[in-house]
Amino acid sequence: MDAVVQSFVAGFPVLLTHFSVTIAMLILGVTIYIWITPHKDVALVREGNVAAAISLSGAVLGLAIPLAMSMSVSANVADIVIWGILTLAIQLIAFRLADLLLRDLSTRIEAGEVAAALLLSAIKLAVAAIAAAAVSG
Repeated sequence: MDAVVQSFVAGFPVLLTHFSVTIAMLILGVTIYIWITPHKDVALVREGNVAAAISLSGAVLGLAIPLAMSMSVSANVADIVIWGILTLAIQLIAFRLADLLLRDLSTRIEAGEVAAALLLSAIKLAVAAIAAAAVSG
């Protein structure tokens, strides 16, 4: 039992550090995503816009999935930060490409067009799954 306690005492600070850094990266990523999108996701969600909620949910999950995978395979905080920045960039590029594909995506989300938001969310999650697999090697 002593080995278990020692393992916990040694590992718990590392867990807290990795978890905290990953959550901070997620918050930063979501903040940047909200800042660069032409529509105002949070305001639209507060108004009850389901399309905006779907789109923003896809963004949060799309950022969290590769960050979680990064954390699971990282040896240190620097790994989490480096891969986190890369996966954030990939997700933002995916949004821009989807915007080009769907044309006037922000306008459609503002109008509450659920079909566009669902497709965008699926694209974000698909890209996140692929990025997570790539990060895990």
